[in-house]
This record gives sequence, structure tokens and C-alpha cells, in this order.
Amino acid sequence: MKKHNFSAGPSILPPEVLLKASQGVVDLDGSGLSVLEISHRSKAFVDIMENARALALELLGLEGKGYKALFLQGGASTQFLMVALNLLEKRAGYLNTGSWSAKAIKEAKIYDDVYEVGSSQSANYNYIPKGFEIPENYDYFHCTSNNTIYGTQMKKFPNSPIPMICDMSSDIFSRVIDFSKFGIIYAGAQKNMGPAGTTLVVVKEDILGKVSRKIPSMMDYKIHIDKGSMFNTPPVFAVYTSMLTLEWLKAQGGVAAIEKENEKKARLMYSEIDLNPLFKGFAAKEDRSQMNATFTLENENLKETFETMLKEAGISAVNGHRSVGGYRASMYNALPIDSVKALVEVMSELESKA
Repeated sequence: MKKHNFSAGPSILPPEVLLKASQGVVDLDGSGLSVLEISHRSKAFVDIMENARALALELLGLEGKGYKALFLQGGASTQFLMVALNLLEKRAGYLNTGSWSAKAIKEAKIYDDVYEVGSSQSANYNYIPKGFEIPENYDYFHCTSNNTIYGTQMKKFPNSPIPMICDMSSDIFSRVIDFSKFGIIYAGAQKNMGPAGTTLVVVKEDILGKVSRKIPSMMDYKIHIDKGSMFNTPPVFAVYTSMLTLEWLKAQGGVAAIEKENEKKARLMYSEIDLNPLFKGFAAKEDRSQMNATFTLENENLKETFETMLKEAGISAVNGHRSVGGYRASMYNALPIDSVKALVEVMSELESKA
């Protein structure tokens, strides 16, 4: 039985993408060679990389606006470091909304002064801070658009007077945003774009080259841009599968079309959480994530029954993160609404048994 996959990451991919990717592992486009065994300098792979980079800019509406798309290694965690190395000269402002933003702050502090413009840490990150000010004399402002662990999401972004940097690892390509408001967007592929192993980094070129420090080559955005994401051997399979996922997304109608589907899934999920007295949402309602719904079971005596029902229904990976407990339904782009319906049905059936 095919499982309903609510994994927070690495997460579900479209069946069409999995099929094409598996075919490419055996025989890439009838070449008689696997995508895993061709040179990354070959025309076949250079075309894959260029197509993936172009699709990323197209889907984000950033073509011809001074941005470059990169597919790098090291995960979003390496970007915590790279952002600071490339941009932090004197001081930067960070919005602390969860574990990942806290880790980004920790890495940036290695290089210079960092100020938290706002934080929800005291409430175990169950909301997004509002009304914070971004100092104009800082080097940049950093935020995290969606917090996978806590199930919160920024619904609005400030009009930052300085370059705005955003970690969009868990909601990239899921909703329409004015992406031109950002100086850098980065996202680990494994939550909404592809398999683990590559990170999409979209950089506005004119914000680079303003720090006085020497930047190691592997950490220098300008070098990766100049080399077309080919400074060193790229993670070929992760890039190839990400390209296939971006092609799939374009075929669905792009970000605007997938946003409508994501809204339907989120409404269905949160409606059950709010109406069913056995469950309680963790995140503040105004800040609830469309990607990751976090909730708890109010009666612990029903835990074993509930989890048995989930297993019998083929529902996988809904256990919450240890920081929050309870349950988490991750509803990324590739998750069909039928999977959400299956989960909601189990929750409703549990209520009828209680």
C-alpha cells in the first residue's frame, strides 16, 4: 500500500518526478549512460544545471532582475555561514522565530555583531514577532519564512531598508511572494523541491563585494556565480531531480496554481484541528504554516489508539518534533489533498470512538 507521506524532510516528491528520476539513473534521455556516471562538464549535465537555474528564476518571477540562481552543497546550514561571510561587515539584524533562525544567528556571531530585532523564543516559538524595526545602518536583515518544527509561517514580509535575506527551506515555491524584495533567498532542496544534497541559493548580484574580509573560494557567492554552480563537482542527482520537480511545478501552473492547492489542504487540516475537541493546534492561528500543521492530542490515553489507526490507514511520519511534541502534518507541494483527507478522517473517527 502506498503510504500517505507527511514527512517533514526529506519529504514527498511527485510520482512523475520519482519515475523520471529513476529512469535517468538507469539511462539518461536514451544516452545509454546514467545521470550518476556522466561528467558534470558534459553537455548533458551542463544543460540540466542551466535548465534548473533558469526554472528557479522563472518560477520566482526573477528573470532579468539582476539575480543569479545557484545549486550548492552543504545544506541550508552552510548558508548560515556563507551569508555572514559574504555580507556581514559591521552588524546584522536577525528575526529569531525558531531553531533554524537561532542556528543562523549562532553562525553569524562568529564573524561580527548580530542583533535580534525580534524573538518568539520565550513562547517556545509558537508565533511570529510583529512590529519590529530594522535599523537602516545594518548590513542586512535575516529571517526564516517558515518554521518546520513549530508550524509557524511569516504571512507578510517587511519593506526592509537594507538587503533582506531569507531562509525559505520549507516553503520555497509554495506561495506567491514578491521575491524581488529579497537580496538572497536560500532553501535546502529536501523539503519542497528535491532530494537532500543540494541547496538553492538565489542571489541579487549587486549586494555582493562589499565586505573587506577575504572569503574562502568555496564560500564566495561571486565565485560560484562566475562558475555557473560548477566551481566543484555538483551533486548531480539532487540537481537533476530538483530540475524535474521544477518542471513538474511549471506544468501544474507554477507557484500561483500550487498556492491554491496548498491553501485547500491547510484549510481542511486546520478546520479539523479546531473543530475536533481531541486536538489542539500549537501555533498561533494568525501565524499558522500552510506547510507544517503542528498539533497535540489532548487526551494522552488515546495516543495508542490514534497511532494504531494512523498506521492502519497508511499514514506515515506525523510525529511531532521533540521540541514541540504531539503531531505534525507536513503538507508540501507534492502531497495530494487525498492524503490530508485520509488524516482528517482518522482524526474524526477517533472523536467518534472517544
